[in-house]
Amino acid sequence: MKTWCVLFIVCLFACTMSYDGVPKQYGRLLDTAFEKAGDHAGELKKALENCPVEQKEGMAYLIAYMPERDLQTLTADFLLENVKYAYLAREKFAWAKELPDSIFFNEVLPYVSMNETRDNWRADFYNRFSRYVRNCRTLEEAIDSVNRNIRDEVMVDYNTKREKPDQSPYESMRQHMASCSGLSILLVDAFRAVGIPARVAGTPNWHDNRGNHNWCEVWIDGEWYFTEYYPNRLNESWFFADAGKADKNDRQHAIFATSFAPAEDCFPLVWDSTICYVHARNVTDRYVQLYRAYESSLLDDGKHVSVKVSMFETPACTLNSDDRVAANVDVFCGADQMGGGRTVGAHQDMNDMLEFLLEKNKTYTFKYSDLAGNDKAVDVKIGEKPMVVKLYMKE
Repeated sequence: MKTWCVLFIVCLFACTMSYDGVPKQYGRLLDTAFEKAGDHAGELKKALENCPVEQKEGMAYLIAYMPERDLQTLTADFLLENVKYAYLAREKFAWAKELPDSIFFNEVLPYVSMNETRDNWRADFYNRFSRYVRNCRTLEEAIDSVNRNIRDEVMVDYNTKREKPDQSPYESMRQHMASCSGLSILLVDAFRAVGIPARVAGTPNWHDNRGNHNWCEVWIDGEWYFTEYYPNRLNESWFFADAGKADKNDRQHAIFATSFAPAEDCFPLVWDSTICYVHARNVTDRYVQLYRAYESSLLDDGKHVSVKVSMFETPACTLNSDDRVAANVDVFCGADQMGGGRTVGAHQDMNDMLEFLLEKNKTYTFKYSDLAGNDKAVDVKIGEKPMVVKLYMKE
């Protein structure tokens, strides 16, 4: 009798609830989610029960992996609309139909990227951005079209006067300004609205301690590519050289990509280091390898040359290592930013210089701020041979 009682208890605790139309692997995850939701569990169960059969696994995925803050606050109507329009995009656009479920669930279906306010943007963004991709035949064309049109559609620009770094889409649209993080969130949501797999990527600090930066990644045929709110071609951006110097073993200088489902790490939010529910993968190796290949191609094409940059207090100080100044320098060719970096200060080797690979016989503009905070710009014509550019805080 005692043996049967023990077996009964073991079986009782081994069982989980079954949910109609939901694959069995979600059972225990949903049980845990409803328990964490507490008094709010009814809203989540309502969303799952009222979801069309063909959308139930997607709804189960969201509930199973959403942060506890969302388990206790998001309404059934919010979740049902989000799932409805995500599946609508999957049905309408050829590239979305072809996505593996794992990519659709984790990089299209989620309603959020990081810790931003949970805006109900899905239906609005579906209507806004569908018109830009309706004639696109490929995923690449759709990505390019959204990228080229998003700024004029939402009327948001980069501006350090924004209210906070981690703004939601509507917070940024209300102010017409956002940080790099806010712009990345906007772009990811626009992509997801039309069935394009997307996620936020970034680093808490560049290799030379110039600060953090976040951007966007998109998925095409099994590969991830980087892009930004202000478009360039895929896997081309002003920060590429910096990304190529990232260190995967140093969390402060590594590159991470967000994930809705749990991953091996959490995304480093520089505005709130206590948050650990934004899951992430360390993707540093991919950027380092991409840049090494790119750098090699530039050196081999015969059209580019190494340009090293040093900053000094005045032109009279260029032979005195103690007069070198550490300062941020950005390089432009016309209106396009080609790169950026930080010059070394007085206590580093004289041969340690900020370096760029620039095209021969073109004029580039080096921009920086002097000691008084005034913006300065110096035009330099690049020659046929490697060269050193000396910049000065004051003439």
